[in-house]
Amino acid sequence: MPTPPAQFDGVSVVAKANVYFDGGVVSHTVLLPGGKKKTLGLIRAGSYRFNTEAPELMEIIDGACSVAVDGSNKSIFYGPGAQFEVSGKSGFRIDVAEGICQYICTFLR
Repeated sequence: MPTPPAQFDGVSVVAKANVYFDGGVVSHTVLLPGGKKKTLGLIRAGSYRFNTEAPELMEIIDGACSVAVDGSNKSIFYGPGAQFEVSGKSGFRIDVAEGICQYICTFLR
């Protein structure tokens, strides 16, 4: 499994944060050359449900979470360096038991 990048060079960042669940989840959008888009964010302790329009790759860079992707009956634990994919037009539930989970989300199309 590849190591998530520690920094991104030559990108633009959208200054206004994406704030969900009363600040339980906060991210910033990073625009890469060629039109690709990522978000860098953090998830506070709690349980959150997200819907996806496009396929996504989630990389956990710090902290830990458990994730149940739509169509699966089980929740899988992810720690630093782990990643999971979510199909487009789908969704997932993410649970953070304690502390903060930091992530990189890559939109795959």
